[in-house]
Amino acid sequence: MARSEVVRELKRLRLFMHLLSGIGIMLSLYALYVEVSKESDGNYQAMCDISPSISCSKVFTSKYGRGFGIIGGLLGHDHILNQPNSIPGILFYVLIVVTGEIKNLRAAKVQKILLFFSNFMSLYLAYLLYFVLHDFCIVCVSTYIINLLLTLCGFRRVSVLQNFRKKVK
Repeated sequence: MARSEVVRELKRLRLFMHLLSGIGIMLSLYALYVEVSKESDGNYQAMCDISPSISCSKVFTSKYGRGFGIIGGLLGHDHILNQPNSIPGILFYVLIVVTGEIKNLRAAKVQKILLFFSNFMSLYLAYLLYFVLHDFCIVCVSTYIINLLLTLCGFRRVSVLQNFRKKVK
């Protein structure tokens, strides 16, 4: 792959990853809005609450909707780290954008590790969603898809950079 093709490919990946991260941020902000609204008004009806078994607010307000269902049990439900899952989600997507702006292989590898971890968390949360909460959350599943697509892009980014590096040497 010629240098100009590598630059073009990396630019396309960067833009697509920024778009996906932007969607992830918007989904996470919506999740936070739904959770806060439902907690302050028990009668609040979110757009993503379609039926008793397809309800995002049921998921967001469950014990697994904060601290991934782990932190509250370990550190206490009132601990500062026991935040709604959407908060680390927002920070994660911002971090993906930031690492995407650093144009070197090391940053791409760090980003790849973060993306791999996000898919591990997506699998964990999907398990909880289906097997524990017996629910379907459109917002949640959308973020799982975003994370998978971001991971594919992140792996491609590392591959392009590694192949270009080998050809340069």
